[in-house]
Amino acid sequence: MAETVHSPWLTYTSMLSLLTLCPPFVILLWYTMVRADGSVMQTFDYLKQNGIEGFKNIWPMPSPIAWKIIACFGAFEAFLQLALPGKRFQGPISPAGNVPVYKANGLQAYVVTLVTYLGLWWFGIFDPSIVYDHLGEIYSALVFGSFIFCIFLYLKGHIAPSSTDSGSSGNAIIDFYWGMELYPRIGKYFDIKVFTNCRFGMMSWAVLALTYCIKQYEMNGKVSDSMLVNTVLMLVYITKFFWWESGYWCTMDIAHDRAGFYICWGCLVWVPSIYTSPGMYLVNHPVNLGTLLAVSILLAGLLCIYINYDCDRQRQEFRRTNGKCTIWGKAPSKIVASYRTTKGETKTSLLLTSGWWGLSRHFHYVPEISAAFFWTVPALFNHFLPYFYVIFLTILLFDRAKRDDDRCSSKYGKYWKMYCDKVRYRVIPGIY
Repeated sequence: MAETVHSPWLTYTSMLSLLTLCPPFVILLWYTMVRADGSVMQTFDYLKQNGIEGFKNIWPMPSPIAWKIIACFGAFEAFLQLALPGKRFQGPISPAGNVPVYKANGLQAYVVTLVTYLGLWWFGIFDPSIVYDHLGEIYSALVFGSFIFCIFLYLKGHIAPSSTDSGSSGNAIIDFYWGMELYPRIGKYFDIKVFTNCRFGMMSWAVLALTYCIKQYEMNGKVSDSMLVNTVLMLVYITKFFWWESGYWCTMDIAHDRAGFYICWGCLVWVPSIYTSPGMYLVNHPVNLGTLLAVSILLAGLLCIYINYDCDRQRQEFRRTNGKCTIWGKAPSKIVASYRTTKGETKTSLLLTSGWWGLSRHFHYVPEISAAFFWTVPALFNHFLPYFYVIFLTILLFDRAKRDDDRCSSKYGKYWKMYCDKVRYRVIPGIY
């Protein structure tokens, strides 16, 4: 499990820090972006003068309208997840030898969601500005509601696990933070991690990106070129995600990280707040980039998103064809690695060592971080806070690369050492 990657002291310190600091940080980020002109120093001075009482005044209580917005959105996405048609997709074999089965209908749900949201606005049925105007209350409700949801996941893992890919570490804090179950489901068909990670987390990112754009339009009568570049790049990236959603089900988030606070609270709260924050900032801070700079940033961002997509496409095609494909015009180089499951069965995997995956073992993180920079840089550099997401993403992905390397080293043994000898760099070719 992931908690064994770092020392026990660092594991406990990081877990307790994230459990206690992430919830208030979400509220402080919203307050600073929306109420304190994006200035960290303004928020700091306010808290310095007013102390704990000032922080209590900053934190909005969840309102009935916030709960209604969250409930309607969540119920709508859950309905689409269950009701829309989609191809049957089998995930990778789990450590316990199970093969999870999914219904791949994410792209359909994404299109229906955006068309419905824009339609409600266009025909005057629902004004997205309401979401922005109650954003603090929505984040507050998500902080508390998602924490309760994680308690539900903890109890479910103890009482009614959905598969044999579950179990306790013997430590309640670790079980709550990292999760008890790898593939928790409600009934046979409703996959909880698909809902939290994809249909609530990623979908809310797209909906909020549109919300910020519409709010700026309603405030100023126009949308700035900086907001357009930010919104277009975010939506292209999220479209890429849902186009490739079945590939995401084979990644570390779904196939290896269990459903606990780290993954589920993060997707339910952190994604709608932190990931959308550059757009949140631009609502009240429109920047006129000019055509040349705006187009240059847009094209650079699109290129990064394409390279990120092509990295994932290469690996997915390599796995789908069992290595019988061409990569960059020639047969791929690979390592055939064998490993043993927890049941003692011997299995084999192919490790790709050419194409993008010959540059570094996690090269796809480079264009992902770069894309995040390009949809943030339209804010320019008047304030630091819009760049928090890029910094956080860099730390997250570098840590994930280390955890994935350590997991693969434990899984594949000598074959992983052969792989690392052939693909020397972990993330950045020639540097790291």
